[in-house]
Amino acid sequence: MATPDTRSTCWKPNRYFLRSSIPQSLSGWLLDTASLTLRLQRLCPGKFQVRVLSQVWGIPCIDEARVLEMRPGHLAIIRQVHLLCDGQPRVYARTVIPVTSLRGRLQRLAHLGARPLGGMLFADPGMQRGDVELARIGRGQSLYRAATCHLRQRPAAIWGRRSVFRLSGRPLLVSEVFLPGFPAGAPPA
Repeated sequence: MATPDTRSTCWKPNRYFLRSSIPQSLSGWLLDTASLTLRLQRLCPGKFQVRVLSQVWGIPCIDEARVLEMRPGHLAIIRQVHLLCDGQPRVYARTVIPVTSLRGRLQRLAHLGARPLGGMLFADPGMQRGDVELARIGRGQSLYRAATCHLRQRPAAIWGRRSVFRLSGRPLLVSEVFLPGFPAGAPPA
């Protein structure tokens, strides 16, 4: 079981960022509210994969629990994956699903395996997405360490976005961190 980490990332609604403060190569990706999975599948047709790094029951970070309106110390499934294009990790994604969200048909979220979560979320006609929050993630933050642990050379900072999604009114949090070398090409129109 994973334990919470207190060195949280400082997430802010995207409206708090000047467009000039966001790397130009990433702004179209960070600010987009469409399915990142679908966009990556279009970018690398036939060469898109999900690599599951871990999926465990754990206690979310304090900021994750807060945005999900969870009581401190309550359990969630914490899923960490790489989204790969041409075999290269391009995005590190962390999903937090509170145990209270895993009821009825949403129990399937606990058994995704290497299937992309994004496909399931955006296929659900009742899905609601909260505001997109952004963060510049630097060394010393737990999310930075998790996202870059496979890299030989680590940049000074990386960028990510996160949103709370609601399925049948039940929340889950998806954080997506863009790794060095991303994008693998121009974002699709």
